[in-house]
Amino acid sequence: MGALAAWMGLVGDTWLVSDGLRRSVVPGVEIPDDVDALGTDKASGVVELPHSIRWSAPRRQYDLSDRHDRARVYEQVLREGTAADVRFFIDVDALIDLWPDLYLPPHVHNAWAAWLRRRRGVRV
Repeated sequence: MGALAAWMGLVGDTWLVSDGLRRSVVPGVEIPDDVDALGTDKASGVVELPHSIRWSAPRRQYDLSDRHDRARVYEQVLREGTAADVRFFIDVDALIDLWPDLYLPPHVHNAWAAWLRRRRGVRV
């Protein structure tokens, strides 16, 4: 960015650059229409997230029967996962149950909260 970005600062989901322009840094949020379809294969037991999701840390295993582990998996998949990842790793009923325990960026939180309200009639 050179001289264009003499300084930058993150404000919400937008970078403010010294040239006065705002540049969004918010990636899309994957919410496949069929994430809650009956008969969709879902992850269970002990899982290891793909590198495309857990790219910034060493590989590790998570036990989805453990609430804490499941919450960490859901946070990572909702932030970094593809539509296929979301379909496989996210059980919507479990997501609703875990919602108070999840730490999500505002754009992810808001997108899923709107989807849950529309599709399930649930306010989170």
